[in-house]
Order: sequence, then C-alpha cells, then structure tokens
Amino acid sequence: MDIKRLQHVLRAFSVLPMTAVFAAMLPVGAMDAVHRYIGLGSLPKGPIVEYLARSTSLFYALHGALLWYLASDLRRYRDFFWFYLWLSLLFAVGLFLTDLTAGLPWHWTLAEGPTVAIFVGLIMWLFRRADARGDA
Repeated sequence: MDIKRLQHVLRAFSVLPMTAVFAAMLPVGAMDAVHRYIGLGSLPKGPIVEYLARSTSLFYALHGALLWYLASDLRRYRDFFWFYLWLSLLFAVGLFLTDLTAGLPWHWTLAEGPTVAIFVGLIMWLFRRADARGDA
C-alpha cells in the first residue's frame, strides 16, 4: 500500500472516534437509555459517572482528530506518528485489561482492546513497508 492510500485509510478510520463528540453532549437520560440497551443495566447516578462518560467521549474525539491531522502528512510527522502508534498499542492493552478487570461482557472485552491492537498492528506493518520503500 502506498502512502496516499494509507493516508486515506487513516482518515476514514479517524472519523469514527471523532463522532464520540456527540456522545459527550448526550443528556444523562439518553446515556442511561444506551447503557440499558447494550445490556449493562441502568447507568449509575453521580457526577463522577457523568464526568467520566463525557471526558472519555471527548478523549476519543481528540484521538480521532489527532489521527486525522497526522495522516495529512505522514512524511513530515513520521517520528511522531511512530510514537503515536506505539502509544496506541499500549492504549489497546490498557483497554483490554480495564475491560477485563471491570467485568464488562466478554463480547465488549474482546471487541475493544484487541480490535484496536489489531488495527494499530496492521497500520504499523503498512507504515513500516511504506517507510522501507522510502514513501514515508
């Protein structure tokens, strides 16, 4: 895959986490409805729950925006992009361990951290190939 195609893949993927900005604006009642819908029961009440739900959503949106920006010039941001990829891999491990110890359903635990790790690993492999060819 050439660097231009990789940029398009990264930009396409970055849109998904950026949509989390909308979740940060959900009323608490809507958050509770989603929480119930995905089988986690009623959303616990309290300021810390609302804070964590909103700040996590904003973090995901920021993550997507950063990926969008880095994808704009992978040659220029080569070293920072590698740093970002390694951090993202650690983030995936952290997500998996957090989901596992929090007692989330298995489908959630297996879908979140491992999916991020596989995606990041694939991007690392593609970027390394482009880098070896001198594309990046």
